Amino acid sequence: MTSIERELYRIDHLPIFQNRMYDSALDGINCVRGHMRLVQNEGTGLIYNRAFQPEVMVYDSNYQNEQACSAEFRNHLENVVQIISQTFGDISILEVGCGKGYFLEMLQSCGYDVVGFDPTYEGSNSSVYKTYFSKDAGISREGIILRHVLEHIENPVKFLNFLKESNGGSGLIYIEVPCFDWIISHKAWFDIFYEHVNYFRTSDFYHMFDGVLEIGHIFGGQYIYVVADISTLREPVANPTDLVELPSDFTSGINRSTESSKVAIWGGASKGTIFSFYRNLTKKPVDIVIDINPAKQGKYLAGTGLKVLSPEDGIKLLDPGSTIYVMNSNYIEEIRNQTKNNFSLIGVDNE
Repeated sequence: MTSIERELYRIDHLPIFQNRMYDSALDGINCVRGHMRLVQNEGTGLIYNRAFQPEVMVYDSNYQNEQACSAEFRNHLENVVQIISQTFGDISILEVGCGKGYFLEMLQSCGYDVVGFDPTYEGSNSSVYKTYFSKDAGISREGIILRHVLEHIENPVKFLNFLKESNGGSGLIYIEVPCFDWIISHKAWFDIFYEHVNYFRTSDFYHMFDGVLEIGHIFGGQYIYVVADISTLREPVANPTDLVELPSDFTSGINRSTESSKVAIWGGASKGTIFSFYRNLTKKPVDIVIDINPAKQGKYLAGTGLKVLSPEDGIKLLDPGSTIYVMNSNYIEEIRNQTKNNFSLIGVDNE
């Protein structure tokens, strides 16, 4: 099989973590950085960062990526529970990379027997192991959930094989990842970052699994979900139609302008960190970062050292009618209601 790699995109000195929070602006500015060399393997069709260094990626409790503070995102999770219920049925579940445990506890409230693994977990649920999943744990289940994990793993097929072997070679698996086709069509340059080494399309999963039970797009098309029989995992083989290119004007949105005296963004997570990073590069820095997650408020972003403010504190610094760039347009109506329609909201993925 060919291993020719075609370079699609490159950027240097990206913060290696977009959701790791820092205690001071200086710590955020001096964060560890890495390079992006986004390539497509013509043999497998898979897209990944050739310059990724997994040894620098150490996840701990300073990593804050809980999105369930938002009612809109909780609605998304309810939809995922429905998919799990319809495809898994009443089976035991292992959630690998369960984060802060919110989704795991949703499943438990629905009566599922579920255990989870994640080194960033901070709660007290005895069903969650505060560590990476390993075969030595001796835990197998009829179903495996892998939500927003596979994009972080250097060799996704090898990792899936590890899960398959650890689970006795069988079981159903639910995978949820960002959609690279959505990133391309929306010219979402702020969705390419070091933390995500892999970028998937639906075709990739058809190539990886012979037994795909269900596949589709959710969360406004931003995510792919797939339910597959893990026993049918195989090495992917691409066909000529799988080759992709980024549009020539992919990063044109970086030079967006605002009439406001201050540049404000709503969303201090991955998109907001990268948006702010690029704005610094173009000498149009972000002034105000707002996020509803209390674990982020008062902390500082990687790369720029910007302080994350609560909605209450952030909007006090803005004149009525000021522009706020919303890092994810799925949340615009929620934010409009929260700010009582006093600001001009622009979804960066809608321009």
